[in-house]
Amino acid sequence: MTRETGQHGGLDQQAVLLAAGLADLAVSTLGSALGAVRGLLRRSDAAELAAQAEHDLTARGRLVLDRYAAVPPAYLEILARRAETLRSAGDV
Repeated sequence: MTRETGQHGGLDQQAVLLAAGLADLAVSTLGSALGAVRGLLRRSDAAELAAQAEHDLTARGRLVLDRYAAVPPAYLEILARRAETLRSAGDV
């Protein structure tokens, strides 16, 4: 698939090239990942490594849930509590 300088292919050709590039990227990434997994399976401490990875993933999942699932406290509620604290401190 050659084209002259300055000449742009149609949308169909661009879509095919994009899909081919993504497929090549996916295959090379998958190949690299499989090579890494094979290397990990050859290690003598694979069970210990897997346990550590599980622990790390659990901690990371907890952090993500804490970051995105927690509802922040209501701003007016915080102000009301602070005002109540200040009022009670002034009465003492």
